[in-house]
Amino acid sequence: MVQDGANLAVLSTRRGFNAAVRHINKTLMIADALGNHNLGDLLFEAEEDPLGGEGVGLLLRMLLVDKLGYQAHSSNLESAAADPASLAEEFARWSAVDLVAVYHHPELGVLAANPKDSDQLAGFGALKKRELLVIYAGKAGKETGGLCRQAAETALALFAGRKTKIPPDLYRGGFTVKKLKKALPERPVGKPRKKKPLPDPAAGKNGLPPPSAAPVVKGLVRMTPRYSVIVQNELFHNGNVEAWKRIIASYNAKYPELRVYIYYEGERILDINALFKWGKVKHGSSIQFSVAGNDIKDVAKLQRYLIQGASHRFEAFLRGSVGSILKLF
Repeated sequence: MVQDGANLAVLSTRRGFNAAVRHINKTLMIADALGNHNLGDLLFEAEEDPLGGEGVGLLLRMLLVDKLGYQAHSSNLESAAADPASLAEEFARWSAVDLVAVYHHPELGVLAANPKDSDQLAGFGALKKRELLVIYAGKAGKETGGLCRQAAETALALFAGRKTKIPPDLYRGGFTVKKLKKALPERPVGKPRKKKPLPDPAAGKNGLPPPSAAPVVKGLVRMTPRYSVIVQNELFHNGNVEAWKRIIASYNAKYPELRVYIYYEGERILDINALFKWGKVKHGSSIQFSVAGNDIKDVAKLQRYLIQGASHRFEAFLRGSVGSILKLF
């Protein structure tokens, strides 16, 4: 009894109660449309995230498993397909089952997609080893069985880049790819709600956001490939670091809904100051970056500025008073 009460503690405040009501209403809205539509399609086509971040992860079991009886198969990937989006053509032929793929992206959080749609799979980017991938297979509320389990296991094997035998029965059924048109009801007329931008990387103490700032997002969010910046300065020193921080701050001032991720030697950099110490990164080293968001712009210009910031010409980005934002974009 005490434990049940603790689970309802969020309802003890007005803010928590209202947030719970909004979540329930949006969940019911999706549940009503889910019988005729794929969950990945509903999230992908929504004009904004209907559940606001981590809510997507919360409804997976409730709607897909408990309500619709979908079979689930999961694994931390030991290997990954070179081009996940190319698998959509094969999955689209699996008309016997409905599929939902959920990838726990190390930077973007929980991404849900209809794997029969290449555009949605492209949102996963390059799958990474040791990250969690879950495949849900079902028949939109109809009784499931061995074929759905086989579908989930086979799909996961294909995502892992393994050769596997595909059951012929998967190609016979009525779950074909459908174009979604306004499956979710319109938001009631009233004061428009502003869409929350992704956290500003420049707001972090170290020039990049802390790990806890990474949002849980829907599959519509995109992440670019990693672009390389070759260090042209003799050493990547504190001046280069400050230049990069100001370039990224300028980019996010122009595009607050986008995030910039930095990588070095294959690892994501959470603290530029700790990694880019004097003598750590030298001439000819490669630093990589990616940009994530819904409407990604000016990546080439960002790369050009970062290249300059990694050279002896970094001082051009240090002009102006401390804390000021450069107008570069």
